[in-house]
Amino acid sequence: MKRTLISLFALAAMSTTALAQDEISPAIIYDLGGKFDKSFNEAAYTGAQRFSEETGIEYREFEIQNDAQREQALRRFIRDGNNPIVMAGFNWAAALEKIAAENPDTDFAIIDAVVDLPNVRSVVFKEEEGSYLVGMLAALKSESGTVGFVGGMDVPLIRKFACGYVGGVKAANADATVIEAMTGTTPEAWNDPVRGGEITRSQISQGADVVYHAAGGTGVGVLQAAADEGVFGIGVDSNQNALHPGSVLTSMVKRVDVAVEEAFTDAMNGEFDYGVTSLGLAEDGVAYAVDENNEELITDEMQAAVEEAKAAIIAGEIEVHDYMSDDSCPY
Repeated sequence: MKRTLISLFALAAMSTTALAQDEISPAIIYDLGGKFDKSFNEAAYTGAQRFSEETGIEYREFEIQNDAQREQALRRFIRDGNNPIVMAGFNWAAALEKIAAENPDTDFAIIDAVVDLPNVRSVVFKEEEGSYLVGMLAALKSESGTVGFVGGMDVPLIRKFACGYVGGVKAANADATVIEAMTGTTPEAWNDPVRGGEITRSQISQGADVVYHAAGGTGVGVLQAAADEGVFGIGVDSNQNALHPGSVLTSMVKRVDVAVEEAFTDAMNGEFDYGVTSLGLAEDGVAYAVDENNEELITDEMQAAVEEAKAAIIAGEIEVHDYMSDDSCPY
């Protein structure tokens, strides 16, 4: 942990430039792991950057280094007049509950958590639906009948990814084996690619030939190890297919970028609203990625099976279990 004085100096160095317009002064604060984690945080950054490029409105940003900086960062942005303020990650919930209640005239958006306050927009995703689809692809691609899952911090949200994945695997191959592991129980689990690689190699040694990660920056190590060992990885949040073309089977894309961009855009247009927004397959909030880096890996038969399942989920004919509402996994 950094000393408080160091934290304050870091806060003073927050990235900022003069606003191109006076309407709003948006800000975004990333979670641990940094904005260039190739996954969740980077998706948030992409949305903020796209908004800035399209509107000419600059935004402020900050990458926390430890949990002690959460309240400090929020208070600094509020003091400087930033509005709205977007927080990427469920770990922001406790700090936001306190700060938002104290600052009712500031608009906030939090991604991956629900904070029930009148000035907060909460954006959550149906990760289980997207994970179900990539689980099907994993089972259909696997030659060994064994696939793996590597989570980051062991929390219900990541169990939600894992359970949906198992459901998809079992739907495609009822006899398949899924090996599951979490990287740790603290926020440091999001940024430990070495450990991610170790877990992946362990799963490969047990027969896994496809490994899906939901581990933030740790997942970079998962995908690297899978590529090195000649098996397939599955990315998460951002489209990670290009990290190892021909080795990443697909990515479970979560449109965190859209959530950030829409928060900024709605504020600019005077349309910022509050409450809970839940985004799944029907809302194009989650998806599996197919592009030039992996299209040769997914056969027409694989894609047809997954598209059929996608349509059935949207129609309500397949109900994917939500671990967050019932902390069991029936698959």
